[in-house]
Amino acid sequence: MYRLVDESRAIVLVEAEELEGFFVSPGDDVPEVVFRRANLSDERPRQVEDAVLEIVNGRRDKVGEYLVGRVIFGDVEPERVAFRFFGDRCEFSEAAGIWRRWGSGPPLRAGEWLRLPVGHHPAWLHVVQNSWFATGHGSGGGADAEVLTLNGASVVTKAGFYCALGEAARGPGGYFGSNLDALADCLRSGSAGKRRARLLWNGFFSSEEALGTEFLDAVTAVLEEFGVIVEAR
Repeated sequence: MYRLVDESRAIVLVEAEELEGFFVSPGDDVPEVVFRRANLSDERPRQVEDAVLEIVNGRRDKVGEYLVGRVIFGDVEPERVAFRFFGDRCEFSEAAGIWRRWGSGPPLRAGEWLRLPVGHHPAWLHVVQNSWFATGHGSGGGADAEVLTLNGASVVTKAGFYCALGEAARGPGGYFGSNLDALADCLRSGSAGKRRARLLWNGFFSSEEALGTEFLDAVTAVLEEFGVIVEAR
């Protein structure tokens, strides 16, 4: 479910089961965002300056959010509400389906992201990162195991690498960086950066073939800088 909130007044403007026009491909020109199967608040100004789009699960707990800024109400029909959005939209069109899974109720399973097409892995990583911060974890949070195991044979993209690493460090749906700088932030603030840890990288040479030596050297250097010993297998 989606919820549009006036953050400055902590008022829910609209709740809806479906959303069109927000999750788009780069370059798409969509003039309005439409909430369908929607319930509209009785208190609704014509324009809101500090709107936040929240993704909520079946218990109405927030699992993700987007700061969208100014919105102007458009057409209002039974169970349909349109807005003009002036902020950035999510340029991962596949994220809409991933968010539906995220908020559907059953816990995420290990390796679930691997069942998606490879081209969807960046969108899965985007959802992982968004949800991790939206639910208050920040760069740290969660207990990191002393021994992490990464299945490198399944990693064929850089986004897939960070999906796999986040799951290895913090379980299904876990976040542990989305680029080298973010990886360093996680290591710096998490327990893995404060004690010795090992990363058992099974299929390391398969990862090297898919991602390139330069990328793996950079990742390994960041991990080892913060005391994580990489064991290539």
